[in-house]
Amino acid sequence: MATYLELKAQAEALMQQAEEARKKEIAEVVADIKTKMQEYGITASDLGFAVSGKKASKKVGPSTPAVVRYKNNNGETWSGMGRQPQWIKDAIAEGKSKEDFAV
Repeated sequence: MATYLELKAQAEALMQQAEEARKKEIAEVVADIKTKMQEYGITASDLGFAVSGKKASKKVGPSTPAVVRYKNNNGETWSGMGRQPQWIKDAIAEGKSKEDFAV
């Protein structure tokens, strides 16, 4: 029976062989794809790939902070966009208008 170290060496050798086979197969597949793309006049953009070479970044929010349009005496602020904060809702319920807090 083989020892642990012998089995480990065999496993590493197999993993190296598998990686070499993978690289060879990928090279063949890429060459085949390129040939077919040339034959049929297919471009990367036809396949939905970005052409510029840059990865597209997905910006979630604005790149600059929102401008403060309303501020109360406690220093709480609101840009006027999105849902009204509770302090504005409470002030309106008390009979004030949001213009009373305009900056």
